[in-house]
Amino acid sequence: MSRALLIVDIQNDFTEGGALAVAGGDAVAAAVSAFLAGHAADYDVIVASRDWHDANGDNGGHFADDPDYVDTWPVHCVAGTAGAEYDPLLATDAVTHHIRKGQGRPAYSMFEGTTEDGETVSVVLADAGVLTADVVGIATDHCVRASALDAIAHGVEVRVLTDLVAGVGEQSSAEALAELAHAGASLLASSDA
Repeated sequence: MSRALLIVDIQNDFTEGGALAVAGGDAVAAAVSAFLAGHAADYDVIVASRDWHDANGDNGGHFADDPDYVDTWPVHCVAGTAGAEYDPLLATDAVTHHIRKGQGRPAYSMFEGTTEDGETVSVVLADAGVLTADVVGIATDHCVRASALDAIAHGVEVRVLTDLVAGVGEQSSAEALAELAHAGASLLASSDA
């Protein structure tokens, strides 16, 4: 039985000092790196996603001058900019597949993105025979939620490592975790993984 670690959007624009900074983002980046140092060998596949938005246009209505922070957002994670790069506290040497998503359109789930070779996450996981996946990253109430729900929809047994995620809002993050648990995800600390 193959296992995957799904690392969602630990990028400069989502950590402290970024365009859409999430409190605790840098701490999550460092904690995921520490977890990988001791557990990378436990996974057959390690997939990391990044928002990779087009510099021109509104990316299908994703960017707005007056964002509502629900469906529209300030400019963030533009392809090729420092904001789109992985947070420097995140060690990526163990990552087996890098996913880019949101290229010209809104995309929250890593399952909406592709590798540089055009492979989707569902294909990567299926080819590796992945049946279980641990999910970590940013933001609990947006892209982590969407990625975990899509993994469940693809028949993968999901565990969310709750100390390795950070969300935009406390209540919305709690609601997202409750929704994931209701959908069948297990919620646990990385020390219990």
